[in-house]
Amino acid sequence: MTMLLLNPFRGTNEGWQAALQEAVDGLEVRIWPDVGNPDDIEYIMIGRIDLAELPELPNLKLMVSLYAGVEGLLANPNLPEAPLVKAEPMTGDSSLTEYAVTHVLRHHRNLPAYAALQARHEWKGLPHKRAAERCVGFLGYGLLSKPMADLLGYMNFNVIAWARTPKPDAPINVFHGPDGFDDFLAAAEIAVNMLPLTTETEGILGAAAFAKMPEGAAVINLGRGAHVIDADLIQALDSGHLAAATLDVTSPEPLPPESPLWDHPQVTIMPHVARRPNISDSLPLIVENIHRVNDGDPLQQLVDRAAGY
Repeated sequence: MTMLLLNPFRGTNEGWQAALQEAVDGLEVRIWPDVGNPDDIEYIMIGRIDLAELPELPNLKLMVSLYAGVEGLLANPNLPEAPLVKAEPMTGDSSLTEYAVTHVLRHHRNLPAYAALQARHEWKGLPHKRAAERCVGFLGYGLLSKPMADLLGYMNFNVIAWARTPKPDAPINVFHGPDGFDDFLAAAEIAVNMLPLTTETEGILGAAAFAKMPEGAAVINLGRGAHVIDADLIQALDSGHLAAATLDVTSPEPLPPESPLWDHPQVTIMPHVARRPNISDSLPLIVENIHRVNDGDPLQQLVDRAAGY
Protein backbone atom coordinates (compact mmCIF):
# COMPACT_ATOMS: atom_id res chain seq x y z
CA MET A 1 0.00 0.00 0.00
CA THR A 2 1.37 3.38 -0.99
CA MET A 3 0.13 6.93 -0.38
CA LEU A 4 1.41 10.05 -2.11
CA LEU A 5 1.39 13.35 -0.21
CA LEU A 6 0.66 16.32 -2.46
CA ASN A 7 1.98 19.29 -0.47
CA PRO A 8 -0.24 19.10 2.63
CA PHE A 9 -0.67 22.55 4.13
CA ARG A 10 -1.50 21.30 7.62
CA GLY A 11 1.63 20.08 9.35
CA THR A 12 4.80 19.03 7.53
CA ASN A 13 5.41 16.37 4.91
CA GLU A 14 7.65 14.49 7.30
CA GLY A 15 5.11 14.78 10.12
CA TRP A 16 2.36 13.32 7.97
CA GLN A 17 4.65 10.62 6.63
CA ALA A 18 5.63 9.46 10.11
CA ALA A 19 2.09 9.63 11.49
CA LEU A 20 0.49 7.72 8.61
CA GLN A 21 3.12 4.99 8.46
CA GLU A 22 2.82 4.46 12.20
CA ALA A 23 -0.99 4.36 12.06
CA VAL A 24 -1.41 1.99 9.08
CA ASP A 25 0.56 -1.24 9.00
CA GLY A 26 2.36 -1.78 5.72
CA LEU A 27 1.67 1.71 4.37
CA GLU A 28 4.47 3.42 2.47
CA VAL A 29 4.11 7.19 2.25
CA ARG A 30 5.88 9.07 -0.52
CA ILE A 31 6.32 12.83 -0.63
CA TRP A 32 5.67 14.72 -3.86
CA PRO A 33 7.43 14.92 -6.28
CA ASP A 34 8.95 11.55 -5.33
CA VAL A 35 6.21 9.51 -6.99
CA GLY A 36 8.35 6.49 -7.78
CA ASN A 37 6.43 3.92 -9.80
CA PRO A 38 2.96 5.45 -10.39
CA ASP A 39 1.46 1.95 -10.42
CA ASP A 40 2.20 1.69 -6.67
CA ILE A 41 0.06 4.66 -5.67
CA GLU A 42 -3.31 3.66 -4.20
CA TYR A 43 -4.05 6.77 -2.13
CA ILE A 44 -3.27 10.46 -2.45
CA MET A 45 -3.65 13.27 0.04
CA ILE A 46 -4.31 16.52 -1.77
CA GLY A 47 -2.93 19.81 -0.49
CA ARG A 48 -1.60 22.63 -2.61
CA ILE A 49 -0.66 21.31 -6.03
CA ASP A 50 -1.41 21.81 -9.70
CA LEU A 51 -3.02 18.47 -10.53
CA ALA A 52 -1.89 18.86 -14.12
CA GLU A 53 1.53 17.73 -12.90
CA LEU A 54 0.14 14.46 -11.53
CA PRO A 55 1.01 11.40 -13.61
CA GLU A 56 -1.52 8.73 -14.50
CA LEU A 57 -2.22 6.64 -11.39
CA PRO A 58 -3.88 3.46 -12.71
CA ASN A 59 -4.39 1.85 -9.28
CA LEU A 60 -5.66 4.89 -7.38
CA LYS A 61 -8.39 3.88 -4.90
CA LEU A 62 -8.89 6.96 -2.72
CA MET A 63 -8.24 10.70 -2.68
CA VAL A 64 -8.24 12.68 0.56
CA SER A 65 -8.79 16.45 0.48
CA LEU A 66 -7.39 18.55 3.30
CA TYR A 67 -9.68 21.39 2.25
CA ALA A 68 -13.07 21.76 3.93
CA GLY A 69 -14.39 23.24 0.69
CA VAL A 70 -13.79 21.13 -2.41
CA GLU A 71 -15.25 23.39 -5.09
CA GLY A 72 -11.78 24.13 -6.47
CA LEU A 73 -10.90 20.46 -6.75
CA LEU A 74 -14.21 19.55 -8.38
CA ALA A 75 -13.71 22.28 -10.95
CA ASN A 76 -10.21 21.04 -11.79
CA PRO A 77 -10.28 19.09 -15.08
CA ASN A 78 -7.25 17.09 -13.95
CA LEU A 79 -8.90 15.64 -10.84
CA PRO A 80 -8.77 11.82 -11.09
CA GLU A 81 -11.98 9.79 -11.04
CA ALA A 82 -11.27 7.93 -7.79
CA PRO A 83 -13.52 8.51 -4.75
CA LEU A 84 -12.79 11.81 -2.99
CA VAL A 85 -13.26 12.21 0.75
CA LYS A 86 -12.71 15.08 3.15
CA ALA A 87 -10.68 14.79 6.34
CA GLU A 88 -12.78 16.71 8.83
CA PRO A 89 -12.84 15.40 12.41
CA MET A 90 -16.12 13.54 12.91
CA THR A 91 -16.76 15.53 16.09
CA GLY A 92 -16.24 18.85 14.34
CA ASP A 93 -13.28 21.19 14.45
CA SER A 94 -12.64 22.66 17.90
CA SER A 95 -10.63 25.60 16.55
CA LEU A 96 -13.42 26.54 14.15
CA THR A 97 -16.06 26.13 16.87
CA GLU A 98 -14.26 28.46 19.26
CA TYR A 99 -13.79 30.97 16.45
CA ALA A 100 -17.47 30.95 15.49
CA VAL A 101 -18.64 31.26 19.08
CA THR A 102 -16.16 34.09 19.68
CA HIS A 103 -17.64 36.15 16.87
CA VAL A 104 -21.24 35.30 17.73
CA LEU A 105 -20.56 36.62 21.23
CA ARG A 106 -18.84 39.72 19.82
CA HIS A 107 -21.96 40.62 17.88
CA HIS A 108 -24.34 39.53 20.62
CA ARG A 109 -22.61 41.86 23.11
CA ASN A 110 -22.31 44.72 20.58
CA LEU A 111 -18.50 44.78 20.71
CA PRO A 112 -18.07 46.23 17.18
CA ALA A 113 -20.39 49.10 18.14
CA TYR A 114 -18.54 49.67 21.40
CA ALA A 115 -15.22 49.77 19.51
CA ALA A 116 -16.68 52.53 17.32
CA LEU A 117 -17.83 54.43 20.42
CA GLN A 118 -14.36 54.12 21.93
CA ALA A 119 -12.80 55.51 18.75
CA ARG A 120 -15.06 58.57 19.19
CA HIS A 121 -14.30 58.78 22.93
CA GLU A 122 -17.97 58.22 23.76
CA TRP A 123 -19.01 56.60 27.07
CA LYS A 124 -22.40 55.15 26.21
CA GLY A 125 -24.21 51.95 27.10
CA LEU A 126 -26.16 50.16 24.37
CA PRO A 127 -29.34 48.07 24.65
CA HIS A 128 -28.53 44.45 25.34
CA LYS A 129 -30.44 41.20 24.93
CA ARG A 130 -30.07 38.08 27.01
CA ALA A 131 -28.93 34.96 25.15
CA ALA A 132 -32.39 33.41 25.32
CA GLU A 133 -33.73 36.47 23.50
CA ARG A 134 -31.19 36.19 20.67
CA CYS A 135 -31.64 33.97 17.61
CA VAL A 136 -28.47 32.65 16.01
CA GLY A 137 -28.96 31.02 12.61
CA PHE A 138 -26.55 28.71 10.80
CA LEU A 139 -26.60 28.53 7.03
CA GLY A 140 -25.58 24.92 6.68
CA TYR A 141 -26.03 22.25 9.34
CA GLY A 142 -23.29 19.72 8.77
CA LEU A 143 -20.38 18.16 10.57
CA LEU A 144 -18.64 21.44 11.37
CA SER A 145 -21.75 23.46 12.24
CA LYS A 146 -23.32 21.07 14.73
CA PRO A 147 -20.79 21.53 17.58
CA MET A 148 -21.16 25.30 17.23
CA ALA A 149 -24.93 25.05 17.43
CA ASP A 150 -24.73 22.67 20.39
CA LEU A 151 -22.43 24.98 22.36
CA LEU A 152 -24.52 28.07 21.68
CA GLY A 153 -27.63 26.15 22.66
CA TYR A 154 -25.95 25.17 25.92
CA MET A 155 -25.33 28.91 26.46
CA ASN A 156 -29.10 29.37 26.13
CA PHE A 157 -29.18 31.03 22.71
CA ASN A 158 -32.13 30.30 20.43
CA VAL A 159 -30.33 28.40 17.67
CA ILE A 160 -31.79 27.56 14.27
CA ALA A 161 -30.33 26.42 10.95
CA TRP A 162 -31.09 26.21 7.26
CA ALA A 163 -30.04 23.26 5.09
CA ARG A 164 -30.66 21.95 1.62
CA THR A 165 -32.50 18.87 2.88
CA PRO A 166 -34.68 18.13 5.95
CA LYS A 167 -32.99 17.21 9.24
CA PRO A 168 -35.86 15.59 11.16
CA ASP A 169 -33.60 14.25 13.93
CA ALA A 170 -31.85 17.55 14.64
CA PRO A 171 -32.17 18.93 18.18
CA ILE A 172 -32.84 22.42 16.78
CA ASN A 173 -35.30 23.83 14.28
CA VAL A 174 -33.76 23.31 10.82
CA PHE A 175 -35.49 25.06 7.94
CA HIS A 176 -34.80 23.44 4.60
CA GLY A 177 -34.90 24.02 0.89
CA PRO A 178 -35.94 27.16 -1.00
CA ASP A 179 -39.32 27.18 0.75
CA GLY A 180 -37.72 27.48 4.18
CA PHE A 181 -35.09 30.08 3.38
CA ASP A 182 -37.16 33.22 3.89
CA ASP A 183 -38.52 32.06 7.25
CA PHE A 184 -35.00 31.24 8.38
CA LEU A 185 -33.72 34.67 7.37
CA ALA A 186 -36.61 36.43 9.10
CA ALA A 187 -35.59 34.87 12.42
CA ALA A 188 -31.78 34.98 12.20
CA GLU A 189 -30.44 37.95 14.16
CA ILE A 190 -26.88 36.66 13.86
CA ALA A 191 -26.40 34.59 10.71
CA VAL A 192 -23.33 32.33 10.53
CA ASN A 193 -22.58 31.10 7.02
CA MET A 194 -21.12 27.59 6.90
CA LEU A 195 -22.38 26.57 3.45
CA PRO A 196 -20.29 24.86 0.78
CA LEU A 197 -19.77 26.94 -2.34
CA THR A 198 -21.83 25.60 -5.23
CA THR A 199 -23.64 27.12 -8.18
CA GLU A 200 -26.75 27.25 -5.99
CA THR A 201 -25.09 29.00 -3.03
CA GLU A 202 -22.85 31.49 -4.81
CA GLY A 203 -24.08 35.00 -3.97
CA ILE A 204 -26.71 33.63 -1.59
CA LEU A 205 -26.05 36.48 0.84
CA GLY A 206 -27.07 39.46 -1.22
CA ALA A 207 -29.59 42.29 -1.14
CA ALA A 208 -32.67 40.06 -1.20
CA ALA A 209 -31.42 37.96 1.73
CA PHE A 210 -30.26 40.92 3.80
CA ALA A 211 -33.61 42.68 3.38
CA LYS A 212 -35.40 39.67 4.90
CA MET A 213 -33.22 39.58 8.01
CA PRO A 214 -34.27 41.43 11.17
CA GLU A 215 -33.23 45.06 11.46
CA GLY A 216 -29.94 45.28 13.31
CA ALA A 217 -28.87 41.76 12.33
CA ALA A 218 -25.24 40.70 11.90
CA VAL A 219 -23.57 38.37 9.39
CA ILE A 220 -20.57 36.12 10.03
CA ASN A 221 -19.11 34.50 6.91
CA LEU A 222 -17.03 31.38 7.56
CA GLY A 223 -17.86 29.73 4.22
CA ARG A 224 -16.42 31.24 1.06
CA GLY A 225 -16.08 34.85 0.00
CA ALA A 226 -18.25 34.29 -3.08
CA HIS A 227 -21.25 33.55 -0.85
CA VAL A 228 -21.51 37.30 -0.10
CA ILE A 229 -22.20 40.05 -2.61
CA ASP A 230 -19.93 42.76 -1.20
CA ALA A 231 -21.72 45.77 -2.68
CA ASP A 232 -25.06 44.53 -1.30
CA LEU A 233 -23.52 43.97 2.12
CA ILE A 234 -22.12 47.50 2.22
CA GLN A 235 -25.47 48.94 1.14
CA ALA A 236 -27.30 46.99 3.84
CA LEU A 237 -24.84 48.23 6.46
CA ASP A 238 -24.93 51.83 5.26
CA SER A 239 -28.73 51.84 5.28
CA GLY A 240 -28.74 50.73 8.91
CA HIS A 241 -30.64 47.53 8.22
CA LEU A 242 -27.65 45.38 9.16
CA ALA A 243 -25.57 46.32 12.18
CA ALA A 244 -22.29 44.57 11.45
CA ALA A 245 -20.46 41.83 9.57
CA THR A 246 -17.45 39.64 10.24
CA LEU A 247 -15.78 38.21 7.14
CA ASP A 248 -13.19 35.50 7.63
CA VAL A 249 -13.28 34.84 3.89
CA THR A 250 -13.42 37.24 0.97
CA SER A 251 -13.48 37.16 -2.80
CA PRO A 252 -10.78 37.44 -3.96
CA GLU A 253 -8.23 36.44 -1.36
CA PRO A 254 -6.17 38.22 -0.23
CA LEU A 255 -8.64 41.10 -0.15
CA PRO A 256 -7.27 43.85 -2.43
CA PRO A 257 -6.01 46.95 -0.58
CA GLU A 258 -8.49 49.14 -2.47
CA SER A 259 -11.54 47.17 -1.31
CA PRO A 260 -14.01 49.38 0.62
CA LEU A 261 -14.56 46.52 3.05
CA TRP A 262 -11.21 47.24 4.74
CA ASP A 263 -12.25 50.65 6.02
CA HIS A 264 -15.94 50.11 6.61
CA PRO A 265 -16.61 50.85 10.29
CA GLN A 266 -19.09 48.00 10.65
CA VAL A 267 -17.00 45.30 8.98
CA THR A 268 -14.42 43.09 10.65
CA ILE A 269 -11.96 41.52 8.21
CA MET A 270 -10.07 38.39 9.24
CA PRO A 271 -7.49 36.85 6.86
CA HIS A 272 -9.05 33.37 6.53
CA VAL A 273 -7.74 32.17 9.89
CA ALA A 274 -10.80 30.49 11.42
CA ARG A 275 -9.41 26.96 11.24
CA ARG A 276 -6.13 25.69 12.64
CA PRO A 277 -6.47 21.88 12.52
CA ASN A 278 -3.38 19.73 12.95
CA ILE A 279 -2.34 16.22 11.94
CA SER A 280 -3.90 14.56 14.97
CA ASP A 281 -7.30 16.13 14.16
CA SER A 282 -7.53 14.62 10.69
CA LEU A 283 -5.48 11.43 11.00
CA PRO A 284 -8.18 9.15 12.53
CA LEU A 285 -10.65 9.72 9.70
CA ILE A 286 -7.99 9.26 7.02
CA VAL A 287 -6.88 5.97 8.57
CA GLU A 288 -10.50 4.84 8.91
CA ASN A 289 -11.19 5.54 5.24
CA ILE A 290 -8.07 3.66 4.14
CA HIS A 291 -9.36 0.63 6.03
CA ARG A 292 -12.87 1.12 4.61
CA VAL A 293 -11.75 1.33 0.99
CA ASN A 294 -9.69 -1.84 1.43
CA ASP A 295 -12.57 -3.68 3.13
CA GLY A 296 -15.16 -2.47 0.62
CA ASP A 297 -17.13 -0.56 3.27
CA PRO A 298 -18.92 2.78 2.72
CA LEU A 299 -16.57 5.75 2.98
CA GLN A 300 -16.99 8.52 5.52
CA GLN A 301 -17.25 12.12 4.30
CA LEU A 302 -17.47 11.00 0.70
CA VAL A 303 -17.81 14.00 -1.62
CA ASP A 304 -20.90 14.02 -3.81
CA ARG A 305 -19.56 15.35 -7.09
CA ALA A 306 -23.03 16.11 -8.42
CA ALA A 307 -24.00 18.13 -5.33
CA GLY A 308 -20.62 19.87 -5.21
CA TYR A 309 -19.66 18.97 -1.65
